[in-house]
Amino acid sequence: MNIFSVAIDFLLKGGWIMYPLLVLAGTSVFVMIERFIAIRKASADNEEFVGHVRKELEAGRTEEALKLCDATPGPVPQLIASGIRNRHLDNASIERAMEELALRQTPLLHKRLGVLDTVITMAPLMGLLGTITGMISSFNVVAGPDAASKTGALTGGVAEALIATATGLTIAIVTLPIYNFLTERVKEIISDMEVRATQLLNILATLREREKAEVVHEVAPN
Repeated sequence: MNIFSVAIDFLLKGGWIMYPLLVLAGTSVFVMIERFIAIRKASADNEEFVGHVRKELEAGRTEEALKLCDATPGPVPQLIASGIRNRHLDNASIERAMEELALRQTPLLHKRLGVLDTVITMAPLMGLLGTITGMISSFNVVAGPDAASKTGALTGGVAEALIATATGLTIAIVTLPIYNFLTERVKEIISDMEVRATQLLNILATLREREKAEVVHEVAPN
């Protein structure tokens, strides 16, 4: 018998509540892996990317800048592309266009994190429920005649009932720090989106001022 089989047999001694607890554990692991991969893709270092976009825009290669945005994954390139496509508008209108896209992207970053929050809350409660039902069953065993001879059954039942609580707490303890880490990463990505949007607005404003200065210089009398 391997270690996995021994662990499963031990956990199932906690009673029927172990089945939903194992479902919660599996769900937590799946969501943590999926969110970690998704958030990692969205949290790339965008400093170099914005630098390349700035160079393309300053050189007047707007289409190349848009192609660079389309070829780069993540919410920040999409945000920058939205601003570039609306560059003919004033700063307030460009900002509103990028804000609209950011509002659509934010729920995608938070996607399924609520599932982890639910697991963190439910797992200890379900474990406690399993312990209570196990304790009730154990005391029912010794409630009848010859209770003294059933002391071993009582202590064994109590020990098995505590498996549910221990499992629920373990699930919550493992999930909580990872949930907090993913939440903080999402906050950092949203903050980075705001910074990059401001950078683009400044770039476009500088380019407009340069174009105005060039026009004035061309029409000015010698």
